[in-house]
Amino acid sequence: MTSLLEAILPLCIILYVQVFGRLIYNIWLHPLADVPGPFWARASGIPSWLHASSGKRHIWLWQQFQIYGPKIRVTPNTVLFCGPAAYADIYGMKSNVRRSHFYTALKRKWTENTTLNTIDVAQHAFKRKLLQTCFTEKSVRAATSFIIRHVDRWNEIIAEETSDNGEDWSAPVDFADKVDALVFDIMGDLSFGRSFDIKEPGENPLKVIPHTIVEYMRFYYPFCRSPFLHLLIWLKPRGLDWMFDLITPPSVQQYNKFVFDSVTNRIRLHREQKEKPDLEQRQDMFYFLCEARDPDTGLIAYDETDLRAESSLLIIAGSDTTSVSISGIIFYLTGDPRRLQKLTDEIRTTFDSAEEIVHGPKLRGCQYLSACIDEGMRLTPSGPCELPREVLPGGIMINGNFIPAGTVVGTVPWVNSRNEEIWGDAGVFRPERWILDETNGVTVESISRQRANFHPFITGPGSCVGKPLAMAEIMIVLARTLYRFDIRRAPGSTKGGGRPELGWGARDRNQLQLTDAFISLRQGPEVQFKKRAL
Repeated sequence: MTSLLEAILPLCIILYVQVFGRLIYNIWLHPLADVPGPFWARASGIPSWLHASSGKRHIWLWQQFQIYGPKIRVTPNTVLFCGPAAYADIYGMKSNVRRSHFYTALKRKWTENTTLNTIDVAQHAFKRKLLQTCFTEKSVRAATSFIIRHVDRWNEIIAEETSDNGEDWSAPVDFADKVDALVFDIMGDLSFGRSFDIKEPGENPLKVIPHTIVEYMRFYYPFCRSPFLHLLIWLKPRGLDWMFDLITPPSVQQYNKFVFDSVTNRIRLHREQKEKPDLEQRQDMFYFLCEARDPDTGLIAYDETDLRAESSLLIIAGSDTTSVSISGIIFYLTGDPRRLQKLTDEIRTTFDSAEEIVHGPKLRGCQYLSACIDEGMRLTPSGPCELPREVLPGGIMINGNFIPAGTVVGTVPWVNSRNEEIWGDAGVFRPERWILDETNGVTVESISRQRANFHPFITGPGSCVGKPLAMAEIMIVLARTLYRFDIRRAPGSTKGGGRPELGWGARDRNQLQLTDAFISLRQGPEVQFKKRAL
């Protein structure tokens, strides 16, 4: 026993010196040592990782900004900022940054390279250019016919449920679940060539798939925020991917199999239709992916492996993020009946029928609808925490602060949307702040200031290529539904809102609470529908 202790003791001393020395360096000697932040977060990445694992990292970050001001250090090598100037410096087209290795960790397999997880600047620009060919005005116009068909069927189901209830108002439903089913069916139709009928009444084994997406993100996200991120990335092609396959929860395996089988079936359908004229082929998003060509060589851009990887990205980015935005808009509207009625009146006086509500100038011209969408997305960011960027050699100036190469930087959407210096009554749902009205203090300058701090689809080289499709979908879902139905918060329901026991930053019952899993997760609101009185 004594000899064993004598052998182990030097190793323990070395380990102790290494750990203690690293802590001393991080707190007092690191190039970022003068940046304020919580003591243990400056010493180690563990606090940030723990808050990410809990799903409440965005609340923790908001708290730190309240304590330390507009610049905080939340891991030894991460500095986050608040404010429009910092956002422009970090995410601008010419910013001296690239995506951090956070994105590399999002790879399910080391060989799986998508537009999202590629961090090399040139390679990402190339992949993004290819993906943009799938989101042209032509493809969005083609996609809206699929969207409308699903929204109309969703409205039919709501009407049937209202009639079956035997009351003026339908039974209360969790709107998050309701809209998840609709948006997933839309994305399934656009991405995989068929609806999975999750929104339909009755039993359907695929109804669990939206929940498996949630579990997928909950499983992978903590690895991306790990304090041992670089070690994990190094290990991925050296056996860690194999280990991940062993420990992957059954629900996540079910989602991976779903994507694989769905893409296989859609590729088969595309090959069968190749002999038909273009107008007779099924022109969904997958069609445009399959037809995308390398602009330099003219060759087909995506092989089968690429199609599988990009399709998984599209189904997550295109379903959960859109449904979160719609949920947030409905949460805040049903919490403010006066503004909900104002929006409903605009839609019903602009259009003579629900069938008239299509993607186009007339729908985009609904000023109050656009304002409600912007305000809802402001308060409900589709991703609550920062999109991390790594500073490249030469460093960068961010809001007057020099940040050295290798530092991870970003701004936090949840925090930006609650910046009282920009918004004033930041926690209040007030769509009027987006509509020019100088007599009530809404000026060109105030709207411009807000726009500079509002980026639901990101800006710069990392901006969301699916923005036109997402906006068309959100507008059609809201306008057609509010044209046909009255909607209200279920009496007495507080589902989705804050509660006193949730603590500082999450107590407000009028704020939709989110869970951070890279994308935003949520519950509620609990609502009821009633057929419009004609």
